[in-house]
Amino acid sequence: MEASPAQISQAVQNLYDTYPFPPEPLLDEPPPGFNWRWQWDAAYNFCTGQMPQRRDVRILDAGCGTGVSTDSLVHLNPEAQVTAIDLSPGALKVAQERCARSGATRVEFHHMSLFDVAQLPGEFDLINSVGVLHHTPDPIRGIQALASKLAPGGLMHIFVYGELGRWEIELMQKAIGMLQGDKRGDYQDGVKIGRAVFASLPENNRILKREKERWAIENHKDECFADMYVHPQEIDYNIETLFELIDASGLDFVGFSNPDFWSLERLLAKAPEALERAQKLDIRAQYRLIELLDPDVAHYEFFLSKPPLPHSIDWSQDETLLAAIPHRHPCIEGWESKNVFNCDWKLLNLTDAEFAFMQACDGNPQQLTVGELLGSIEISLANIRSLLANKLIMLKVKK
Repeated sequence: MEASPAQISQAVQNLYDTYPFPPEPLLDEPPPGFNWRWQWDAAYNFCTGQMPQRRDVRILDAGCGTGVSTDSLVHLNPEAQVTAIDLSPGALKVAQERCARSGATRVEFHHMSLFDVAQLPGEFDLINSVGVLHHTPDPIRGIQALASKLAPGGLMHIFVYGELGRWEIELMQKAIGMLQGDKRGDYQDGVKIGRAVFASLPENNRILKREKERWAIENHKDECFADMYVHPQEIDYNIETLFELIDASGLDFVGFSNPDFWSLERLLAKAPEALERAQKLDIRAQYRLIELLDPDVAHYEFFLSKPPLPHSIDWSQDETLLAAIPHRHPCIEGWESKNVFNCDWKLLNLTDAEFAFMQACDGNPQQLTVGELLGSIEISLANIRSLLANKLIMLKVKK
């Protein structure tokens, strides 16, 4: 007999009450590192090519779990008000403790399904929902509920599973379910029997090899193993079904937040005729071709928007660039030095001129334009565009 949506939601809640997820340690300080997708300036810049005009935004963390994302959202957005919701009271308790210990005070928590977000007052400028929709009984209803709370000009960041890169996971999920039988729903039993099966499989077994090469480091924690292999509800996507979900939201697709993966040239640069044919396909067909040729797609992460969202600015025009106000990208590791990691963890070495320009951009309290800064710093516009392309600076339109 098929489970009802209410029964599925209860089963999911039970899993996360048993194994609160993610199981990151609690810290008495802000979380280390950066996820630029959780930083309003950086996310807006990615989606529009420019910085936002305001930072006092409202952010919703829809399905916050133990608060790892919530903690970062608060610390990375010092002028924002953050709301976090989750189905599991056990996970919420951990999230509240995490944020209290790290000093993340601008947040309110609600024990709530994302299906019920209409109960929250107002709209949100940024909605973050990572690893949630695919665990609901009705992802389309879920994304539509979230879309109804997105403010005009707002952004939604979504992360859902991909079927091609999780094929072996699905097989093991089904095998564990068969072995559990009437013990399904006993998640501790599922973890125990699943680990026993992995320990028994031959070394050349495909499922075991995939686990060792891709997932084993994180899955040494029972919370991660349970979330991956004994979850009571999971829907995996391919490009075709993903865009059915996106289209149902009524929002605009801005783009994947890992765009390098979705480059045809990455796969077909050495086959110019095939590349030329691929480039004639519509964009969704191009995405489908990429995942067919590189089926290591375990998830999709992307931004949606509610109009009106500004169109990207062409910074190739010197006049436009000179009139822009530059700021250091907020998600850089290793600053203040000449050797830094950008938000994609690419190591970059700055010249003396680039370093001086970056220092001038750091905060830029006087809101000086590129043209005004060139009066005191000897750097070419080509170097400035290089900093922009390498995601070390962002540009703001001067009002």
